[in-house]
This record gives sequence, structure tokens and C-alpha cells, in this order.
Amino acid sequence: MNLYRIVDVNVNRVSEGIRVLEDLARFVYEVPTITDDLRKLRHQVRKTMNRIPLTNYRDAAKDIGFEISVNSSLDKKESISNLVEANFKRVQEGIRSIEETLKVLGHYEESKIYEALRFHSYEIERRYPVLKKPILDTDLYGITGEEFSKGRDNIQVVTEMLKADIKVIQYREKDKSKREKYLQCLEIRRLTREAGALFIVNDDLDLALSVKADGIHIGQEDVPIEEIRKYSGNLMVGLSTHNPQQAMEAVEKGADYIGVGPVFPTQTKKDVVKSQGLAYLSWVAENINIPYVAIGGINAANITSVKEKGGRCIAMISEIVGAPSIKEKVKELRNLLEETG
Repeated sequence: MNLYRIVDVNVNRVSEGIRVLEDLARFVYEVPTITDDLRKLRHQVRKTMNRIPLTNYRDAAKDIGFEISVNSSLDKKESISNLVEANFKRVQEGIRSIEETLKVLGHYEESKIYEALRFHSYEIERRYPVLKKPILDTDLYGITGEEFSKGRDNIQVVTEMLKADIKVIQYREKDKSKREKYLQCLEIRRLTREAGALFIVNDDLDLALSVKADGIHIGQEDVPIEEIRKYSGNLMVGLSTHNPQQAMEAVEKGADYIGVGPVFPTQTKKDVVKSQGLAYLSWVAENINIPYVAIGGINAANITSVKEKGGRCIAMISEIVGAPSIKEKVKELRNLLEETG
């Protein structure tokens, strides 16, 4: 019966699509959990139909779809994200076709298994790295700064910040060689991935891409965000802003989040642009609909006023990395935030 040809071709189509996604997750994004989930999904797709000899119904030589596909240009892929999106669609549409065809053929129990597999593929798609858009859904935003770290290097500091459950780490380093930065970022990428934390690289797009960071943060004097967007792929792009005009422009140009500050005078950055401080933070909280991080001169003595003015995600450098115990400092800061309500 020709209906079994539909099941056969879609089992192959689905398995091939999963294999593409599995290889990308394994060799490009190096995410073991998603790789394993896709491998199990692929085996379940084939195993469920093992008792039916589908190859008996196969007739590839007479498949009219082959010539149509050969002459089509609709399957061009311009990026990895296009490739991933197309293969998830192939998987989900193929499973749905199997699911509905099996009902007509009288294999209702098997059709329900494929229905469950289809919903499982939606859940994997939601977690897939190139499609998952990171957000600043956290209270504290950690930034490296070896010059303030009391002799500890960036790896030691990041390890301590992650143990204190800081979920965003930005690598900010001006004085090291490109190779030193690369090696440190490779290790920080590994640490943040294991901890389920976001990893953002400051200023350097090549470095962010080479270590597979989650994002890049740029300033007003760096390469314009619209140019960064041409080459950044799925990287989250953050932009420092110092006034309402810059904030609105950042939103218009597609920033995923903005830095707001300096909220207070700071010693951790030279040539600091003057900001409207807490008044500007309050304006952003009321008028900007993308994530934002408050930064600049924030410490235990003033963090409550930052939260009161709308600071939900707060960045600090010397206050955290310069603390004798980063764990205790983070605990202190979070207690102050909780007391603020």
C-alpha cells in the first residue's frame, strides 16, 4: 500500500534531519545534553517502526519528488541558524506526517508514540543553542578585572563568581595579548557552560565568536552595532548607553540589551562618559522594553538605591572581584537587594 511509502520516506527524512542537528550540537556547539537527547530521539523514531518491513514499500527510482527537489532552489541555507531551523521543521513536519498516516493504517498506539516524539522535538528546539536567545534574567552581572582582583587571575575569580551563583560573566581585559585572552576565554567558556551561566565578551567580536561566547558587549565608541550585527550570528549584542537618546537608538538598531550608566562615579574605567546617573536609570526602567544592566560605581553602600530606581540586573567589578571572599560579598549584596523588596 502506498501509505506505507509515506511512513518509510518520513522515517528516513526525520532521522536524517535529527542527524544534522545532532552533529551540529556535538561538533559545533559541543552541548552534550542536547546531543544525547537528539541521539535518543533518532533511535526512537526508527525503533518504533522496526516491526514493519518498510523497505518492502520503498521505490526510490519512481519517486516523482526527486526531480522536483533537484530543480528547486528553496532549500538554500545562508547561515547555521537557517540550517538548524530548516532541520527542526523537517523533523517536526515529518513526524506529523508519520503520526497521521499511521492512524489511517490502524497503528494508533504507534501514532501516539510519534505524537509524543513531536512534542519532545519542540522542547529540544527551545533549548538548542543557536535558537535560544539569552536574556539577562538575573540580579548580579559579573565582570572580570584582574587589576582589582587582589592577585587572583580571571579564571580564579570567575570560578568563585560561578560558585556564588552569578549567572552572567563578562570578560573585560585590556592589557593581555590576544592569545592570553583567547586561552582565558576558552576556559571561562567551559566553566560558564558547565554552570549554566551566560558568557559575554567585551568589545572583541573575533574573540567572542572564536570561543563560542553567548554575547558581545560594545561601547558607543566601538564599531557600530549595525556593523557588528552583520557578522555576529546569533550572539547577544549589548550596547553601553549614557542617556535616553542613546538608549532609544540602541533599541532601534537591534540591541538585545543595554548597559545603563555610569550610575555613580567609577574608578574602574578611564575616560568615563558623564551619565545622568540614577535619573537616567529610572527613565530606562519606565521607557525601555529590552533588558538592561545598571553599571558604574555600584557597591554595597548604594546598591539599594539602584534597585529602588529600577535596577533589576546590576553589574559590579571591583566590589565583587576585589572582595576577600567573593562568595560572602555576593551573599551580602543579595541580602541587601532582598531587603529592598
